[in-house]
Amino acid sequence: MLSSRTEPRSIATQLVLLFTVCATLLLSCSLGLFYWLVVRHAFEEDNAVLADKVAAIRTELTQPDGINSLAQELKSRRTGEAAIYWIRIIGPDGNSITETPGMDSVLPVFLFPSQTTAGAKVPTDYRNEDKLFSLLTQSETADGRTYAIQIAQDRSSDARFRKEFRTLLALVLGLGILASALIAITVTRRGLRPLGQMRRALERVRPAHFNERIDPGRWPSELRPLAASFDDMLGRLEDSFTRLSQFSADLAHELRTPVGNMLGEAQVALTRHRRPEEYRAVIESAAAECERLSGIIDNLLFLARAESAEQQVNRSVFNGRFAIEKIASFYEVSAEDAHISITCEGDAEIFADPLLFTRAVGNLVENALRFTPKGGEIRISL
Repeated sequence: MLSSRTEPRSIATQLVLLFTVCATLLLSCSLGLFYWLVVRHAFEEDNAVLADKVAAIRTELTQPDGINSLAQELKSRRTGEAAIYWIRIIGPDGNSITETPGMDSVLPVFLFPSQTTAGAKVPTDYRNEDKLFSLLTQSETADGRTYAIQIAQDRSSDARFRKEFRTLLALVLGLGILASALIAITVTRRGLRPLGQMRRALERVRPAHFNERIDPGRWPSELRPLAASFDDMLGRLEDSFTRLSQFSADLAHELRTPVGNMLGEAQVALTRHRRPEEYRAVIESAAAECERLSGIIDNLLFLARAESAEQQVNRSVFNGRFAIEKIASFYEVSAEDAHISITCEGDAEIFADPLLFTRAVGNLVENALRFTPKGGEIRISL
């Protein structure tokens, strides 16, 4: 069964994707606005030129013999010649008086807006195969007669320009997205380079080199808190490792003394035959050293239990006076040998782990026995 949990994307991947998406949106909006402005400007220029052409025709109609002059001008254009403007003059009876040669087959009369909308300044678009025309109908009175002027402006070149312009902008957008992705990758790698340097600095840390630090001052401000935290952690590890090494050395010293004593006495005892009393003395000395070793081991177990966060503490209520008197009696022989007195005062019920309590107080008493001068007193008060 496949796990539904997916690995999170790397920071570099997220930064590259975010930068690329933002750059794509920005480029798309910018190029879209630029396209709209260019096309709108071209459209308005075409409308202005068309309006000027209509005004020129209307002016020519109002001139003496303007109809005939305009007809001569239109007929002078040969059939099949590329024309930007297609013009038709319709008389009051609705019949065509003159028009651009071939206009009837390309742009029939019914395609143009009716004369009821004459005077409209916004042309109507009409597409014929691959041709695009803007159609406009205007009326003009000349010699007391009202004429309808139908004019078509060929805007096929504008349509091709818009198509090519869109293609060019799409190509620019694609190249811009590719460039932004490459820039994002370069910038992200350069920006995350300090993380790799920090990783290599941390890899150099070994148990023998806990004194090394990664110096927060040399990193960018975003990484300084992390560097400071690592330095603090290394300081704590160095302190713990130093104390552990010291503890190991002290433990070896503590164990070496009783083991050395037992080994020396045993070797001396085995050099020749001895009386039973002498063997008994060696055995009693070995038993004393074993008791000392047992105490050291008990202390180690106590420390391991006390410092273990997972060790369950079994608390219970017990008589405190009885517990400290028991501890005092345990160290009574050692105290008498050192000419030190141990006294107990007070009475109380204690809620704690009896074993941990006994070991803790016992360690305090043992430590007091080491540093209390002869003739002194150790007092345990509740």
